[in-house]
Amino acid sequence: MPISKAAARGITDEFARRRGPKTGLVVGAAWGNPVLTAALEALMPADRLTVVADPVSIEDLKVSLAAEGSWTAGNVTAVAALADAEPAEEVMLASPVTVEAEAFIADIELLRDKVEPGGVLSFAATLTAPAREEIAELVAEYGIGTDLIVRSLPPVRIHKLRIGSAAKRDGEPQAIAPAEDLAPAWRASSVAVTPSMHLDSNGVIAAGLLLGTAWAAKKIRPSSKAWMLPALAAVPVAAFFRDPQREADLRGEDDEPEAVLAASDGRIMGVETVVDERFGAATGTAGSEWLRISAYLSVTDVHINRAPVAGEVVDVFTERGGYSKVSAPEAEHNAACYTVLSTPRGRVVVAQRTGALLRRIVNRTKPGAAVAKGERYGLIRFGSRTDVYLPAGAAEAAVVPGEAIRAGETVVARWR
Repeated sequence: MPISKAAARGITDEFARRRGPKTGLVVGAAWGNPVLTAALEALMPADRLTVVADPVSIEDLKVSLAAEGSWTAGNVTAVAALADAEPAEEVMLASPVTVEAEAFIADIELLRDKVEPGGVLSFAATLTAPAREEIAELVAEYGIGTDLIVRSLPPVRIHKLRIGSAAKRDGEPQAIAPAEDLAPAWRASSVAVTPSMHLDSNGVIAAGLLLGTAWAAKKIRPSSKAWMLPALAAVPVAAFFRDPQREADLRGEDDEPEAVLAASDGRIMGVETVVDERFGAATGTAGSEWLRISAYLSVTDVHINRAPVAGEVVDVFTERGGYSKVSAPEAEHNAACYTVLSTPRGRVVVAQRTGALLRRIVNRTKPGAAVAKGERYGLIRFGSRTDVYLPAGAAEAAVVPGEAIRAGETVVARWR
């Protein structure tokens, strides 16, 4: 079964977003396979890539790389059997797991052995693969991210599994590549409309449902103008889920390592020192003081959330609460989702708080994942508030109440 370019990008993203030097292993790729092509494009002079393929494909690969006459040929090794490949930091399957999944199940132990501790195994699986129970068990134990790629026929899910732990930081598992050395991850949920403007997949779905309703209403009652209501609503609903490209999406080296970025658009509600017991157990800092920077988002603001700092996700949990208007004092106890990040400067917590409308939080991170500074990680539908908690005394606020901010661009604090 062929694999789409979108799916190939998802499979190779953990390899591509690392600055290196790094090692990669592509399994089951013929020359021209989109996964192999994407992995080769991500290759840098200090990197090494191993390809497992059949003898004919190996010969085609060698001839093609030699014909290009570039340094790439010296960085690529081709072998005919998975057992002959050296372990790598990033292992990528070039073909999706389909209804014929027996080979995947038979090779999974060997595949895991080919991932360096702390590295990532990435693969695509069709939604109808009979091995979904086995895959679910793997995702539950090792999963750090899952993306649905609808731009594939048939649609597939990209699964990323972190195998083992290369080291520990503050007692928590750490990836091979520290988060500070990663570029923001590619997100299938961010759908490009123009080079500078994307829509979150939630907006694409919502707008599609409204347009489908308009089409059905027009078919059922051709003489009625009722179809115009859902048709006209599709534009503002889609606009709510707009996801503009930001400076963080293009960042290479972090030129301001001491800067803490805004986690959302909006306006600063408050800058204060607090003690918050709701995540004390998760951070191991019960009773500690935090510098909290709160932002209010109106319904017209961009509602995409971005990581304020680079770090390893060590916990994601929700708290039940009310649904007060976010500008009211009671919003302090609204339902919220907390993301806890481990960084070289200590734990950082981001709280996504619901508002009074629809009140749905979307969080796409998982414990074990590494997020780059400014990387998209979720959104809150309609009225909302975002709080960034930094260890008190370790950082100094760079904003004041009432100041407008932009996620992934505005510096809201600086580490001391």
